[in-house]
Amino acid sequence: MKREAYDLVVVGAGSGGYAAARTARDCGARVALVDRGPLGGLCILRGCMPSKAFLASSDVAHDAREAHTLGVGIEGVSIDMPFIAARKRGLVRSFAEYRIDGISTFPLYEGAARFLSPNEILVRQNARDEGVTLEAKSFIVATGSLTAPALIPGLAETGYLDSDAVLELERIPASVVVLGGGYTACELGQFLARMGARTTMVIRSGQLLSHFDEDVGTALTDAFVHEGIEVVKHAKVLSVSRRGNEKIVKIQGPEHREIPAEEIFYALGRVPNVEGLDLERAGVRYDGMQGIAVDESLRTSTPNVFAIGDVTAEFLLVHVAIYQGEVAARNAVLGTAEIADYRTMSAHTIFCDPQVARVGKSEKALKAAGAQYVVGRYDFAEHGKAMCLGKTTGFVKMTADADGGEILGATVVGAQGSELIHEVIVAMHYRSTVQDFMRIPHLHPTLAEIWTYPAEECAAQIGLKAPGDEQMEVATSGTAS
Repeated sequence: MKREAYDLVVVGAGSGGYAAARTARDCGARVALVDRGPLGGLCILRGCMPSKAFLASSDVAHDAREAHTLGVGIEGVSIDMPFIAARKRGLVRSFAEYRIDGISTFPLYEGAARFLSPNEILVRQNARDEGVTLEAKSFIVATGSLTAPALIPGLAETGYLDSDAVLELERIPASVVVLGGGYTACELGQFLARMGARTTMVIRSGQLLSHFDEDVGTALTDAFVHEGIEVVKHAKVLSVSRRGNEKIVKIQGPEHREIPAEEIFYALGRVPNVEGLDLERAGVRYDGMQGIAVDESLRTSTPNVFAIGDVTAEFLLVHVAIYQGEVAARNAVLGTAEIADYRTMSAHTIFCDPQVARVGKSEKALKAAGAQYVVGRYDFAEHGKAMCLGKTTGFVKMTADADGGEILGATVVGAQGSELIHEVIVAMHYRSTVQDFMRIPHLHPTLAEIWTYPAEECAAQIGLKAPGDEQMEVATSGTAS
């Protein structure tokens, strides 16, 4: 059997794995990549990029239908789904080719990997392939995640769409039941609705995005309902069956009912991709649902084996996977114990409409930790630029330390939320106080200046003065003397 030796082997060549390999090489290590394919990674092939291409089309369709609110009449908005699908495929192909060009600069072993020991893995393309054994001083596991298995009685037999299948649609179903209320359900559920599907969302909690603060989830739920999407709350799915040409979702909740639809979109999360890795042979502790356990330096229970990204099941975010890859690579190659800092790194956004984005700790988390904080909030309905744009749904809020005023977190529900959140990410990176934030010039009229209002409200609660008030006191003091 063929054997090769490296300083570091990275299993998984997605965004996180590629970042890890590149960082390790920059540190002087001899690095190899292993991936079973197709090459490109989840974000490019079946996640961020294809979904955003789809959402761009559905958002334009919605804005065209709503253009009359700005005095512009657009009649007969039509949807060319084959064109939209082809455009998406072209973008994904372009992104993947660019990534593959980068991957090809490393020794690449295409096939399924499994550990033989803490310092060896076997890579085989298929069951008949003898494979190659790769020896390494260290390993980084970056195998990502898979759509969660369908555990609802009758669902597998009846048939359903998962997020991968939705992103391959060439035709929009006439009606759809969305099972789930997380970020994938919200983004692609709204996409289906805006493209013409009669859409019902079934959720177990009382709001969409149940992991966010209640006011955030409630605002988004209300926006979806206003748009014509039915949201069935506090519901448990009992079973799924087929009746003629329809699929029937039977639920139990405030009322027992059956919901018929042409299609079912199963959007109840993702699970870490650990199957077939034989992690036990490397002494790596893991759980099928909770992923591979890592410490603050991304080390697993076996010191020379690291894990990053979705396979750790903590932050299913591309930018976090890239950051973790860089940290893990330095620790693996240089023998350091650099700690991953998620204070601002865990910021994330959901690209529904209104968009939702957050950085830092939520109010829910601050309350649970017993933190002393103040909060300021401002509605887009009261904001001049939002009124001019006709984008008045949602709000922004900011939390700050009740003692010194350092910004602890911020959330936006509203137009361009994914862009607006970056201003606060930068401010928090430099540990700005709300008073520091108020000193930053904000152009008028812009959506971004909405952040000054919750910052000012937080400062007032703490007793910090706004910059203008400070100048007024100095001027008054000088006149009196």
